[in-house]
Amino acid sequence: MKCSICGRQYSKPVQRCECGEPVEFEVFKGEPYIGKSIWERFWDFWPVEPVMKLSLGEGDTPLVKSKLGKEFGVKLHLKNETVNPTWSFKDRGTFLAVSYALKAGYKAVGTVSTGNMAASVAAYASRFDLDAVILVSENAGDEKLKAVSVYGGDVIRVRGDYGRLYFESLKLGERLRIYFINSDNPFRVEGYKGIAFEIAEEITPDYVLVPTSSGGLFRGIAKGFIELKESGLIDELPMLVAVQVGGCSPICRAFHDGKERIERFQNPGTIAKAIANPYPPSGNAVLKLLGKFGWECVTVSDSEIIEAQRELAGEGLFVQPASATGIAALKKLVDSESIREGSKVVSILTGSGLKTLKSAPEGEVEDCPLETLDNCLKSR
Repeated sequence: MKCSICGRQYSKPVQRCECGEPVEFEVFKGEPYIGKSIWERFWDFWPVEPVMKLSLGEGDTPLVKSKLGKEFGVKLHLKNETVNPTWSFKDRGTFLAVSYALKAGYKAVGTVSTGNMAASVAAYASRFDLDAVILVSENAGDEKLKAVSVYGGDVIRVRGDYGRLYFESLKLGERLRIYFINSDNPFRVEGYKGIAFEIAEEITPDYVLVPTSSGGLFRGIAKGFIELKESGLIDELPMLVAVQVGGCSPICRAFHDGKERIERFQNPGTIAKAIANPYPPSGNAVLKLLGKFGWECVTVSDSEIIEAQRELAGEGLFVQPASATGIAALKKLVDSESIREGSKVVSILTGSGLKTLKSAPEGEVEDCPLETLDNCLKSR
């Protein structure tokens, strides 16, 4: 290591130089390598040519080997989608969909959302120099919308049936030439295929756990693996598990009741609001996939989510409650012996915990005067 200011060298890692300035690793020298993004490596798999010059670096997220795998008796990896530009997996679908909108001559894009998707569409609209129309429910909080309105665009609270708004927005979009990129927009779903592609480049998973709300993410990941198999790039499909929360689980309820169509989930309630869609627009499509391939749907409770969120934080990964549902589901599947010991498992971490600070589990904070700091440290 080397001081960035005075040049003093250190043979072991240190926090800062003795002169008080930051240190850095010396430059490693090797053969040059030009890396290609997921959009370029799988160029033939996209329905529209991505506008690469306007990419924000979405995709190519880390597949982290988890310490929790040892506890569960499996080889566990975490697909960390929280490191996308607006901190969620939504950016993959938004980038591809906005690329289409630009090429198709739209001057404005929109979405119906109060969370991850709203921020993503607002950010990419700004990047692409398009107008943005973000439609939110009338009870959307001001604090939550700050992370959306900061990008510019029109944020509109809509009074009335929020469930109808999804469908009404598509009609308005056609009439007003606004391309709405809602939860299961086809280009959005295509963008999510990249998650499957990136996983398959590194490991051959036996199980993939997918937090499931509207169903767009599940469909995209499923489509990605299916296309890889049909192209002869993988031999077998992994077992995909749709994970929902007990307080709002229309897909799992229909699946376990043996129904082919979902029904509206009445009086939903959960801390995992990012996946609390009482009538998911891709619900029936997900049901069909589950039945066709013999895949599974699992529900978890709020208390199980909070515990899983804490465990992931213990690995240095702070995720929103919806992201922790995969780990909560893994516990149940291992306990019921539905997942074999030694299996290779991937859990998708969909979004950052920084988006849901109010519901984050709190750690202990100790107060200590500077004068007695040494005693505080010794007492540990």
